[in-house]
Amino acid sequence: MPTQVNPATGEEGKTFPALTDEQIEAKLAKARETFRSWRTTDLSTRTDLLVSIADQFAAQKESLARIITAEMGKPITQARAEIDKCEKAFRFYAKNGPPMLAPVEQKLVSGTSVSHWLPQGPVLAVMPWNYPLWQVVRFMAPTIMAGNVGVLKHASSTPGCAAALEQIVLDAGGPEGVFQNLHISASKVAGIIADDRIVAVTITGSEGAGIKVAEAAGHNLKKVVLELGGSDPFIVMPSADVRKAAETAVTARLQNAGQSCICGKRMIVHEDVYDEFMEIFVEGVKTIKIGDPTDDGTQMGPLSSEGARDEIAAQLDQAVQSGANKLYGGDIPDQPGAWMTPAILTDIPDDAPVAREEFFGPVAMVFKIKDLDEAIEVANNIPFGLGSSAWTNDAEEQARFIRDIEAGMTAINQMLASDPYAPFGGVKRSGHGRELGSHGLHEFMNLTNVMLPD
Repeated sequence: MPTQVNPATGEEGKTFPALTDEQIEAKLAKARETFRSWRTTDLSTRTDLLVSIADQFAAQKESLARIITAEMGKPITQARAEIDKCEKAFRFYAKNGPPMLAPVEQKLVSGTSVSHWLPQGPVLAVMPWNYPLWQVVRFMAPTIMAGNVGVLKHASSTPGCAAALEQIVLDAGGPEGVFQNLHISASKVAGIIADDRIVAVTITGSEGAGIKVAEAAGHNLKKVVLELGGSDPFIVMPSADVRKAAETAVTARLQNAGQSCICGKRMIVHEDVYDEFMEIFVEGVKTIKIGDPTDDGTQMGPLSSEGARDEIAAQLDQAVQSGANKLYGGDIPDQPGAWMTPAILTDIPDDAPVAREEFFGPVAMVFKIKDLDEAIEVANNIPFGLGSSAWTNDAEEQARFIRDIEAGMTAINQMLASDPYAPFGGVKRSGHGRELGSHGLHEFMNLTNVMLPD
């Protein structure tokens, strides 16, 4: 049974009973039943619901933000920003979704081809705790706009967020079954993927979880979108605004206590500006305000759980044992909760395993490089390929980074962030498929081609 645990205090909250097999069956039956009617609704009905859901996020902003903070420790100001982003996504698809679903006509040598985007059915989402509402909304908003219906298996540590999402849709006037939450264990996921009523699955999570979901989906010949781990490079070249880059790097690494797949995790800095960058970056890390996540002035709260904190601490120790220099931080205070000070690693040996691992917590790895080619080499010397951030005012360097960094996303002279307007996703072991934008809307739709005579 999922139970709320406040990572700032270690105190337990509400427990949510796990669904029985009979209750799971009823939920899946309801999903199929609702899809049969929802798939034929006109676009105005769908957009009206999206706008109503957006209004609910706006109206319930403070209460939703406090659920996030209580369940996974996100500072309250960042939790409010997450709610704002959720609202933005629903309004984006309400406004831009209909044109994205318009038929596409193509004149042929003889006759005409007309391609139609049609819904496919109930889609299962397996979602994580780090952005417990936003991650779900990235799947939820396009699913409703497409005429599909959704079922959610959320992280066991954020059951209150999961329950709130289903209630928001009902509060907005959505039909019962268009979006349902499943309080279930991970052991139930493969069986649900195998169910004929589920047509596809999307997961945001660890590489290991993604492999299991992809295996189950592949075995049942169902499409899957994987948004997995990342160890994003944050590259700073001599022509960059070094102060702005260093100050942004602090936020890029420590936002959400570093628990983000697209955090700038590896700072790759040219030797000509390395000392300048490090002076600003280290000071920023040292002075970040850590404390009560319900306080508006807090910039970094606890990690999501004591278990997650202990894993990061162990990984940090292994890095030092392999030869890396712990320049600062990584301390665990003697107090309840999942607290840890941010850490900075330098002089990481090329052959150290940690150089190619993901730190899903507040640990920055810094690499000094000599030139553009080495910057790209270090950036790509990982199994992941989610995002990247490159700081340079040299047009040729920008072109090289865009062309040669092996990642699904590249930000130039800014911190990488997801946006409803832009496709989101990676390559290599960061997964495949895209969320958000028109690409995210079309992922779980059937592109039906109709051939018409002259």
